[in-house]
Amino acid sequence: MEKAIDRQRVLLAHLLPSPSAASSQPQLAASACAAGDSAAYQRSSSFGDDVVVVAAYRTPICKAKRGGFKDTYPEDLLTVVLKAVLDNTRINPADIGDIVVGTVLGPGSQRANECRMAALFAGFPETVPVRTVNRQCSSGLQAVADVAAAIKAGYYDIGIGAGLESMSINSIAWEGQVNPKISAFQKAQDCLLPMGITSENVAHRYGVTRQEQDQAAAESHRRAAAATASGKFKDEIVPVPTKIVDPKTGEEKEVVISVDDGIRPGTTASGLAKLKPVFKKDGTTTAGNSSQVSDGAGAVLLMKRSVALKKGLPILGVFRSFAAVGVDPAVMGVGPAVAIPAAVKSAGLEIGDIDLFELNEVCVDCLDLHPLLSPIYP
Repeated sequence: MEKAIDRQRVLLAHLLPSPSAASSQPQLAASACAAGDSAAYQRSSSFGDDVVVVAAYRTPICKAKRGGFKDTYPEDLLTVVLKAVLDNTRINPADIGDIVVGTVLGPGSQRANECRMAALFAGFPETVPVRTVNRQCSSGLQAVADVAAAIKAGYYDIGIGAGLESMSINSIAWEGQVNPKISAFQKAQDCLLPMGITSENVAHRYGVTRQEQDQAAAESHRRAAAATASGKFKDEIVPVPTKIVDPKTGEEKEVVISVDDGIRPGTTASGLAKLKPVFKKDGTTTAGNSSQVSDGAGAVLLMKRSVALKKGLPILGVFRSFAAVGVDPAVMGVGPAVAIPAAVKSAGLEIGDIDLFELNEVCVDCLDLHPLLSPIYP
């Protein structure tokens, strides 16, 4: 408990400026949440017929523009994971109340149609609705939360929360003219800052050094490589049959992508230290210590606990709470530092009660949670 309290102090401290700052199909397995004598089961059961996760699949995550999915239609990525949900749970597709897909860069109406086509390609009947949701980097999580909320509200018993992005096809761009009113509203102007600049702002405001960023990036690649080599991602990844087109000859090659292709096992902090900053001449954000732009998709099947038990499906997890909190747009990357405590509080818990955080590593350093990730990805 003492250790947990120390972690909480570290997390809260990071909210303030530091003094120095100016190819087989995956198999499902039941977790302890399904065991009647587990503490996790007892806590969640007190909530009654709660919402549980019974399946979760993803494609490999590939480098945009030059990775394994650079020539793959976005809807084909989503189709693969939606079909995996059906194939591996044997659930009747007509029983799905809704499919909600989180997506960021795809044009609204076009991406919505692409997601609808993906559901039809995967074998869902036309009676199953599909919609998209955009909450930027947490769009996929928002989709899962929306489905969980709808199940809790009694709108339906079973739903799928998914995520889809093809940065090979959809670039980051602003369409049309910018509203001139922003000249009088600094925070409105900051909404247009590129992520690289907000990264620099976070580093400056919270005193995250270049060395710390390079070390974190190198450790991230090391852990990801070790996890891949030991098969930790095997059960969650669905292999994707697709094609790769040679940009010089136009020749098409049929391939099956089954591993993440952005992991660089040989990455070292000393090697990263040689790279120049990208966004500011005297900055600390480089191509080596930043997240890559990627293509990929994922899907999570949620339902009421009673339905899961009746169908004999494994309970992989329990959806306890969700929170979204706004922050200063100039340092938008610190969002999880305030959203996580809010979500934990909403669940009736404290930060010290949490044994492990699994978090997008864009956000890890401002929370100082790297040590807590090691039990999953050693």
